[in-house]
Amino acid sequence: MAVGPATLPEHFYPVAGVRLGIASAGIKKPGHRDVVVMELAQGSRVAGIFTTNQFCAAPVHVTREHLAEGEPRYLLINTGNANAGTGARGLSDANVCCEALAKAAGVRAHSVLPFSTGVIGEPLPVDRIVSALPAALADLSEDHWAEAAAGIMTTDTRPKGASRQLDIDGETVTISGISKGAGMIRPNMATMLGFIATDAAISPAVLQRLSSELGEKSFNRITIDGDTSTNDACMLIATGQSGAGVATVEGEHYEALRAALEAVYLELAHAIVRDGEGATKFVSINVVGAAGRQEALDVAYTVAHSPLVKTALFASDPNWGRILAAVGRAGVEGLDLEAVEIFLGDVCLVREGGRADDYTEERGQAVMDQEEITIRIDLKRGRLEETVWTCDFSHDYVTINAEYRT
Repeated sequence: MAVGPATLPEHFYPVAGVRLGIASAGIKKPGHRDVVVMELAQGSRVAGIFTTNQFCAAPVHVTREHLAEGEPRYLLINTGNANAGTGARGLSDANVCCEALAKAAGVRAHSVLPFSTGVIGEPLPVDRIVSALPAALADLSEDHWAEAAAGIMTTDTRPKGASRQLDIDGETVTISGISKGAGMIRPNMATMLGFIATDAAISPAVLQRLSSELGEKSFNRITIDGDTSTNDACMLIATGQSGAGVATVEGEHYEALRAALEAVYLELAHAIVRDGEGATKFVSINVVGAAGRQEALDVAYTVAHSPLVKTALFASDPNWGRILAAVGRAGVEGLDLEAVEIFLGDVCLVREGGRADDYTEERGQAVMDQEEITIRIDLKRGRLEETVWTCDFSHDYVTINAEYRT
Protein backbone atom coordinates (compact mmCIF):
# COMPACT_ATOMS: atom_id res chain seq x y z
CA MET A 1 0.00 0.00 0.00
CA ALA A 2 1.35 3.42 -0.93
CA VAL A 3 -0.05 6.86 -1.70
CA GLY A 4 0.09 8.34 -5.17
CA PRO A 5 1.81 7.25 -8.38
CA ALA A 6 4.96 5.18 -8.74
CA THR A 7 8.08 6.83 -7.36
CA LEU A 8 10.65 5.92 -10.00
CA PRO A 9 11.27 8.21 -12.96
CA GLU A 10 10.45 6.85 -16.40
CA HIS A 11 14.11 7.27 -17.23
CA PHE A 12 17.11 7.55 -14.93
CA TYR A 13 19.77 9.80 -16.40
CA PRO A 14 23.18 8.12 -15.96
CA VAL A 15 25.60 10.18 -13.87
CA ALA A 16 29.05 10.27 -15.42
CA GLY A 17 31.50 8.77 -12.95
CA VAL A 18 28.99 6.54 -11.12
CA ARG A 19 28.36 2.83 -11.73
CA LEU A 20 26.09 0.58 -9.68
CA GLY A 21 26.10 -3.18 -9.18
CA ILE A 22 23.56 -5.36 -7.37
CA ALA A 23 23.91 -8.91 -6.05
CA SER A 24 22.23 -11.40 -3.74
CA ALA A 25 23.69 -12.33 -0.36
CA GLY A 26 20.46 -13.85 0.97
CA ILE A 27 20.78 -11.88 4.20
CA LYS A 28 17.11 -12.11 5.15
CA LYS A 29 15.49 -13.87 2.19
CA PRO A 30 17.16 -16.46 -0.05
CA GLY A 31 17.75 -15.13 -3.54
CA HIS A 32 16.90 -11.53 -2.63
CA ARG A 33 19.19 -8.95 -4.25
CA ASP A 34 20.27 -7.21 -1.07
CA VAL A 35 23.81 -5.94 -1.70
CA VAL A 36 24.48 -2.79 -3.73
CA VAL A 37 27.89 -1.43 -4.70
CA MET A 38 28.31 2.12 -6.02
CA GLU A 39 31.59 2.83 -7.79
CA LEU A 40 32.73 6.48 -7.95
CA ALA A 41 35.25 7.92 -10.37
CA GLN A 42 38.60 8.93 -8.93
CA GLY A 43 38.43 12.50 -7.66
CA SER A 44 34.76 12.29 -6.66
CA ARG A 45 33.70 14.16 -3.54
CA VAL A 46 31.18 12.95 -0.97
CA ALA A 47 29.38 14.76 1.85
CA GLY A 48 26.61 13.53 4.09
CA ILE A 49 24.36 13.79 7.09
CA PHE A 50 23.72 10.99 9.56
CA THR A 51 21.42 9.86 12.34
CA THR A 52 21.61 11.65 15.68
CA ASN A 53 20.61 8.49 17.54
CA GLN A 54 23.33 7.88 20.17
CA PHE A 55 23.11 4.15 19.46
CA CYS A 56 24.14 4.84 15.86
CA ALA A 57 25.08 1.74 13.92
CA ALA A 58 28.58 0.47 13.24
CA PRO A 59 28.51 1.44 9.55
CA VAL A 60 27.69 5.03 10.50
CA HIS A 61 30.81 5.19 12.67
CA VAL A 62 32.95 3.61 9.97
CA THR A 63 31.61 5.82 7.17
CA ARG A 64 32.29 8.97 9.17
CA GLU A 65 35.83 7.78 9.87
CA HIS A 66 36.49 6.84 6.24
CA LEU A 67 35.10 10.11 4.93
CA ALA A 68 37.55 11.99 7.13
CA GLU A 69 40.56 9.86 6.21
CA GLY A 70 40.24 8.72 2.62
CA GLU A 71 39.13 9.49 -0.91
CA PRO A 72 35.73 7.79 -1.38
CA ARG A 73 35.67 5.36 -4.29
CA TYR A 74 33.01 2.81 -3.36
CA LEU A 75 29.79 2.71 -1.37
CA LEU A 76 28.73 -0.69 -0.02
CA ILE A 77 25.08 -1.05 1.00
CA ASN A 78 23.34 -4.08 2.48
CA THR A 79 19.74 -4.59 3.53
CA GLY A 80 18.22 -7.13 5.89
CA ASN A 81 20.65 -6.43 8.73
CA ALA A 82 21.32 -3.05 10.38
CA ASN A 83 24.59 -4.01 12.10
CA ALA A 84 23.37 -1.81 14.97
CA GLY A 85 23.49 -2.67 18.65
CA THR A 86 26.34 -5.06 17.82
CA GLY A 87 29.17 -3.45 19.82
CA ALA A 88 32.82 -4.00 18.96
CA ARG A 89 31.98 -6.97 16.74
CA GLY A 90 29.77 -4.75 14.58
CA LEU A 91 32.63 -2.32 13.97
CA SER A 92 34.95 -5.18 13.10
CA ASP A 93 32.38 -6.71 10.74
CA ALA A 94 31.82 -3.42 8.92
CA ASN A 95 35.57 -2.99 8.49
CA VAL A 96 36.00 -6.55 7.23
CA CYS A 97 33.38 -5.92 4.53
CA CYS A 98 35.16 -2.70 3.53
CA GLU A 99 38.49 -4.48 3.36
CA ALA A 100 37.05 -7.25 1.21
CA LEU A 101 35.57 -4.83 -1.31
CA ALA A 102 38.71 -2.72 -1.29
CA LYS A 103 40.87 -5.76 -2.04
CA ALA A 104 38.58 -6.89 -4.86
CA ALA A 105 38.48 -3.39 -6.38
CA GLY A 106 42.14 -2.50 -5.87
CA VAL A 107 41.64 0.48 -3.55
CA ARG A 108 42.36 1.30 0.09
CA ALA A 109 39.85 0.16 2.73
CA HIS A 110 39.28 3.80 3.73
CA SER A 111 37.98 4.43 0.21
CA VAL A 112 34.93 2.24 0.95
CA LEU A 113 31.90 3.69 2.78
CA PRO A 114 29.58 1.06 4.32
CA PHE A 115 25.82 1.39 4.89
CA SER A 116 23.44 -1.12 6.43
CA THR A 117 19.69 -1.25 7.04
CA GLY A 118 17.42 -3.91 8.51
CA VAL A 119 17.01 -5.73 11.81
CA ILE A 120 18.82 -4.25 14.82
CA GLY A 121 20.87 -6.39 17.22
CA GLU A 122 21.78 -9.27 14.91
CA PRO A 123 25.39 -9.96 13.86
CA LEU A 124 26.16 -8.98 10.28
CA PRO A 125 26.44 -12.08 8.02
CA VAL A 126 29.89 -11.06 6.82
CA ASP A 127 30.67 -14.24 4.88
CA ARG A 128 27.52 -13.95 2.78
CA ILE A 129 28.11 -10.28 2.01
CA VAL A 130 31.76 -10.87 1.09
CA SER A 131 30.76 -13.80 -1.11
CA ALA A 132 28.31 -11.55 -3.00
CA LEU A 133 30.87 -8.83 -3.78
CA PRO A 134 32.34 -10.37 -6.96
CA ALA A 135 28.86 -10.59 -8.49
CA ALA A 136 28.09 -7.00 -7.51
CA LEU A 137 31.34 -5.77 -9.08
CA ALA A 138 30.69 -7.77 -12.23
CA ASP A 139 27.24 -6.16 -12.45
CA LEU A 140 28.53 -2.57 -12.35
CA SER A 141 26.78 -0.32 -14.87
CA GLU A 142 25.93 3.38 -15.13
CA ASP A 143 22.37 2.32 -16.06
CA HIS A 144 21.55 0.34 -12.89
CA TRP A 145 19.93 3.12 -10.86
CA ALA A 146 16.48 1.49 -10.89
CA GLU A 147 17.91 -1.90 -9.92
CA ALA A 148 19.87 -0.29 -7.08
CA ALA A 149 16.71 1.47 -5.86
CA ALA A 150 15.08 -1.94 -5.53
CA GLY A 151 18.20 -3.44 -3.97
CA ILE A 152 18.21 -1.10 -0.96
CA MET A 153 14.54 -1.71 0.00
CA THR A 154 13.48 -3.29 3.31
CA THR A 155 9.79 -2.90 4.24
CA ASP A 156 9.38 -0.50 1.32
CA THR A 157 6.62 -1.56 -1.07
CA ARG A 158 8.23 0.11 -4.07
CA PRO A 159 11.59 1.55 -5.12
CA LYS A 160 12.19 5.29 -4.90
CA GLY A 161 14.20 7.47 -7.25
CA ALA A 162 14.48 10.84 -8.95
CA SER A 163 16.49 12.23 -11.84
CA ARG A 164 17.04 15.70 -13.35
CA GLN A 165 19.23 17.47 -15.88
CA LEU A 166 20.12 21.15 -16.21
CA ASP A 167 22.44 23.34 -18.27
CA ILE A 168 25.43 25.11 -16.72
CA ASP A 169 27.63 27.14 -19.04
CA GLY A 170 26.50 25.13 -22.03
CA GLU A 171 27.26 21.78 -20.34
CA THR A 172 24.56 19.27 -19.38
CA VAL A 173 24.68 18.47 -15.68
CA THR A 174 22.91 15.36 -14.39
CA ILE A 175 21.49 14.59 -10.94
CA SER A 176 20.12 11.16 -10.02
CA GLY A 177 19.24 9.71 -6.64
CA ILE A 178 17.61 6.82 -4.80
CA SER A 179 16.23 6.46 -1.28
CA LYS A 180 14.70 3.85 0.95
CA GLY A 181 12.54 4.00 4.04
CA ALA A 182 9.01 3.21 5.16
CA GLY A 183 9.01 2.94 8.97
CA MET A 184 11.00 4.06 12.03
CA ILE A 185 11.05 7.43 10.30
CA ARG A 186 11.63 10.65 12.18
CA PRO A 187 14.34 13.29 12.09
CA ASN A 188 17.12 13.41 12.93
CA MET A 189 17.15 11.46 10.69
CA ALA A 190 15.08 8.29 10.14
CA THR A 191 15.36 4.64 9.06
CA MET A 192 16.23 5.83 5.68
CA LEU A 193 19.10 5.85 3.29
CA GLY A 194 19.52 8.37 0.52
CA PHE A 195 22.15 8.55 -2.21
CA ILE A 196 22.16 11.53 -4.58
CA ALA A 197 24.85 11.90 -7.23
CA THR A 198 25.70 14.60 -9.73
CA ASP A 199 28.41 14.91 -12.35
CA ALA A 200 28.84 18.60 -11.48
CA ALA A 201 32.14 19.75 -10.00
CA ILE A 202 31.42 21.09 -6.51
CA SER A 203 33.99 22.35 -4.02
CA PRO A 204 34.12 20.42 -0.70
CA ALA A 205 32.78 23.33 1.38
CA VAL A 206 29.87 23.96 -0.99
CA LEU A 207 29.10 20.24 -1.20
CA GLN A 208 28.84 19.91 2.59
CA ARG A 209 26.71 23.04 2.79
CA LEU A 210 24.33 21.73 0.14
CA SER A 211 24.19 18.32 1.83
CA SER A 212 23.34 19.84 5.22
CA GLU A 213 20.88 22.49 4.03
CA LEU A 214 18.99 20.34 1.55
CA GLY A 215 18.87 17.37 3.92
CA GLU A 216 17.52 19.59 6.68
CA LYS A 217 14.64 20.83 4.53
CA SER A 218 13.71 17.42 3.09
CA PHE A 219 14.74 14.21 4.86
CA ASN A 220 14.74 16.04 8.19
CA ARG A 221 11.18 17.23 7.63
CA ILE A 222 9.51 13.84 7.24
CA THR A 223 8.09 11.59 9.92
CA ILE A 224 6.15 8.34 9.81
CA ASP A 225 6.00 7.26 13.44
CA GLY A 226 8.24 9.53 15.52
CA ASP A 227 11.05 6.95 15.89
CA THR A 228 14.60 8.03 15.07
CA SER A 229 16.62 5.11 13.73
CA THR A 230 20.20 4.01 14.34
CA ASN A 231 21.36 3.77 10.72
CA ASP A 232 20.26 6.83 8.77
CA ALA A 233 22.50 8.41 6.21
CA CYS A 234 21.98 10.70 3.25
CA MET A 235 24.98 11.13 0.97
CA LEU A 236 25.61 13.72 -1.73
CA ILE A 237 28.17 12.75 -4.36
CA ALA A 238 29.81 15.04 -6.92
CA THR A 239 31.98 13.32 -9.54
CA GLY A 240 32.97 16.46 -11.48
CA GLN A 241 32.83 14.52 -14.75
CA SER A 242 30.53 16.93 -16.62
CA GLY A 243 33.10 19.70 -16.78
CA ALA A 244 30.71 22.20 -15.21
CA GLY A 245 30.02 23.10 -11.63
CA VAL A 246 30.24 25.60 -8.79
CA ALA A 247 32.98 26.62 -6.39
CA THR A 248 31.08 29.19 -4.30
CA VAL A 249 27.54 29.79 -3.05
CA GLU A 250 27.09 32.87 -5.19
CA GLY A 251 25.82 33.37 -8.73
CA GLU A 252 23.15 32.01 -11.03
CA HIS A 253 24.92 28.69 -11.63
CA TYR A 254 24.89 27.89 -7.93
CA GLU A 255 21.22 28.84 -7.63
CA ALA A 256 20.27 26.70 -10.62
CA LEU A 257 22.19 23.68 -9.32
CA ARG A 258 20.79 24.13 -5.81
CA ALA A 259 17.21 24.30 -7.13
CA ALA A 260 17.65 21.12 -9.16
CA LEU A 261 19.22 19.29 -6.21
CA GLU A 262 16.44 20.51 -3.91
CA ALA A 263 13.81 19.10 -6.27
CA VAL A 264 15.52 15.68 -6.17
CA TYR A 265 15.91 15.73 -2.37
CA LEU A 266 12.24 16.63 -1.87
CA GLU A 267 11.02 14.03 -4.34
CA LEU A 268 13.03 11.29 -2.62
CA ALA A 269 11.94 12.39 0.87
CA HIS A 270 8.28 12.64 -0.10
CA ALA A 271 8.49 9.18 -1.68
CA ILE A 272 9.38 7.76 1.74
CA VAL A 273 6.28 9.30 3.31
CA ARG A 274 4.09 8.12 0.43
CA ASP A 275 5.36 4.60 1.10
CA GLY A 276 5.07 4.83 4.89
CA GLU A 277 4.25 1.48 6.42
CA GLY A 278 0.51 1.04 5.87
CA ALA A 279 0.07 4.64 4.66
CA THR A 280 -3.16 5.65 2.92
CA LYS A 281 -2.71 9.46 3.20
CA PHE A 282 0.10 11.86 2.31
CA VAL A 283 -0.18 14.81 4.70
CA SER A 284 1.54 18.21 4.60
CA ILE A 285 1.51 20.11 7.89
CA ASN A 286 2.25 23.76 7.20
CA VAL A 287 2.74 26.07 10.19
CA VAL A 288 2.79 29.77 9.30
CA GLY A 289 2.86 33.00 11.28
CA ALA A 290 5.42 31.70 13.75
CA ALA A 291 7.69 33.95 15.79
CA GLY A 292 10.57 31.46 15.48
CA ARG A 293 11.59 28.47 13.41
CA GLN A 294 11.65 26.10 16.38
CA GLU A 295 8.12 26.91 17.55
CA ALA A 296 6.86 26.31 14.02
CA LEU A 297 8.55 22.90 14.02
CA ASP A 298 7.31 22.12 17.54
CA VAL A 299 3.73 22.68 16.47
CA ALA A 300 4.12 20.80 13.19
CA TYR A 301 5.72 17.76 14.80
CA THR A 302 3.27 17.65 17.69
CA VAL A 303 0.43 17.38 15.19
CA ALA A 304 2.35 14.98 12.95
CA HIS A 305 3.24 12.63 15.83
CA SER A 306 -0.20 12.58 17.46
CA PRO A 307 -1.58 9.02 17.26
CA LEU A 308 -5.08 10.46 17.57
CA VAL A 309 -4.59 12.80 14.63
CA LYS A 310 -2.98 10.04 12.55
CA THR A 311 -5.75 7.54 13.24
CA ALA A 312 -8.39 10.15 12.42
CA LEU A 313 -6.62 10.70 9.11
CA PHE A 314 -6.75 6.95 8.42
CA ALA A 315 -10.48 6.91 9.17
CA SER A 316 -11.03 10.04 7.02
CA ASP A 317 -12.67 11.48 10.13
CA PRO A 318 -12.69 15.34 10.28
CA ASN A 319 -12.19 15.23 14.05
CA TRP A 320 -10.65 18.71 14.18
CA GLY A 321 -10.57 18.73 17.98
CA ARG A 322 -7.59 16.37 17.87
CA ILE A 323 -5.62 18.87 15.78
CA LEU A 324 -6.60 21.74 18.09
CA ALA A 325 -5.52 19.72 21.14
CA ALA A 326 -2.14 18.92 19.57
CA VAL A 327 -1.47 22.59 18.78
CA GLY A 328 -2.36 23.49 22.35
CA ARG A 329 0.15 21.06 23.86
CA ALA A 330 3.04 21.92 21.54
CA GLY A 331 4.63 24.10 24.21
CA VAL A 332 4.39 27.51 22.51
CA GLU A 333 4.60 30.06 25.31
CA GLY A 334 2.16 32.96 25.28
CA LEU A 335 0.11 31.53 22.41
CA ASP A 336 -2.91 33.76 21.68
CA LEU A 337 -5.64 31.15 21.26
CA GLU A 338 -8.10 33.71 19.89
CA ALA A 339 -5.72 34.52 17.06
CA VAL A 340 -4.85 30.97 15.95
CA GLU A 341 -6.51 29.66 12.79
CA ILE A 342 -6.44 26.02 11.68
CA PHE A 343 -7.31 24.88 8.16
CA LEU A 344 -7.96 21.51 6.59
CA GLY A 345 -7.19 22.16 2.95
CA ASP A 346 -8.98 25.45 2.24
CA VAL A 347 -11.60 24.80 4.94
CA CYS A 348 -11.18 26.82 8.14
CA LEU A 349 -11.71 24.58 11.17
CA VAL A 350 -10.77 26.87 14.05
CA ARG A 351 -11.05 30.63 14.45
CA GLU A 352 -11.29 32.87 17.54
CA GLY A 353 -10.63 30.01 19.94
CA GLY A 354 -13.27 27.58 18.66
CA ARG A 355 -14.95 26.07 15.63
CA ALA A 356 -15.10 28.50 12.72
CA ASP A 357 -18.59 29.89 12.14
CA ASP A 358 -18.65 28.83 8.50
CA TYR A 359 -17.31 25.31 9.10
CA THR A 360 -19.53 22.35 8.28
CA GLU A 361 -18.88 18.65 8.74
CA GLU A 362 -19.61 18.08 5.07
CA ARG A 363 -16.85 20.50 3.97
CA GLY A 364 -14.37 18.92 6.38
CA GLN A 365 -15.32 15.45 5.23
CA ALA A 366 -14.74 16.36 1.59
CA VAL A 367 -11.11 17.22 2.39
CA MET A 368 -10.52 14.19 4.62
CA ASP A 369 -11.73 11.86 1.88
CA GLN A 370 -8.77 12.90 -0.28
CA GLU A 371 -5.50 10.94 -0.50
CA GLU A 372 -3.37 14.07 -0.16
CA ILE A 373 -4.22 16.53 2.59
CA THR A 374 -2.76 19.79 3.86
CA ILE A 375 -3.22 20.91 7.47
CA ARG A 376 -2.34 24.60 7.78
CA ILE A 377 -1.91 26.25 11.18
CA ASP A 378 -1.56 30.04 11.38
CA LEU A 379 -0.15 31.10 14.75
CA LYS A 380 -0.42 34.83 13.96
CA ARG A 381 2.78 35.56 15.87
CA GLY A 382 5.34 36.39 13.19
CA ARG A 383 6.49 35.70 9.64
CA LEU A 384 8.31 32.38 9.85
CA GLU A 385 6.91 29.10 8.55
CA GLU A 386 7.89 25.44 8.33
CA THR A 387 6.39 22.39 6.65
CA VAL A 388 6.56 18.78 7.80
CA TRP A 389 5.32 15.80 5.81
CA THR A 390 3.74 12.74 7.38
CA CYS A 391 1.13 10.02 6.81
CA ASP A 392 -1.66 8.30 8.70
CA PHE A 393 -1.61 5.26 11.00
CA SER A 394 -3.46 2.26 9.61
CA HIS A 395 -4.08 -1.31 10.73
CA ASP A 396 -1.30 -2.38 8.37
CA TYR A 397 1.28 -0.29 10.25
CA VAL A 398 0.69 -2.38 13.38
CA THR A 399 0.76 -5.65 11.43
CA ILE A 400 3.95 -4.81 9.52
CA ASN A 401 5.84 -3.88 12.68
CA ALA A 402 4.43 -6.74 14.75
CA GLU A 403 5.63 -9.25 12.14
CA TYR A 404 8.84 -7.44 11.10
CA ARG A 405 11.22 -10.22 12.17
CA THR A 406 9.11 -13.16 10.99
